[in-house]
Amino acid sequence: MKKTAQLFKALSDDTRLRILGLLLEGELCVCDLVAILGLPQSTVSRHLAYLRNSALVSDNRQGVWIHYRLADGETSLHQDIFDLLRKDLVGLPQVLDDQKALREYMPKKQATCD
Repeated sequence: MKKTAQLFKALSDDTRLRILGLLLEGELCVCDLVAILGLPQSTVSRHLAYLRNSALVSDNRQGVWIHYRLADGETSLHQDIFDLLRKDLVGLPQVLDDQKALREYMPKKQATCD
């Protein structure tokens, strides 16, 4: 029961939902998330750690940078949540704005975190 409560707590924060909305587009580096969200790296990393501890995202270290993606889904509840996020989260105005900003950012992105 404790893991389920932690999972729902992870989904109860605007910033974490914005991060999940961006990760619906695919794997992203922390530096990408910082640039799009306009938040300090420490804040983004703290939210990513919460999402990772809730088994919602997984990470991959590439040099000094860590890239994040949606997790494979630890349980059927995780899969159901991912399905719901794919269906409903992408319609929220803030998530749409973030995804638009990501599409505009990526072609101009400097190779600082590759």
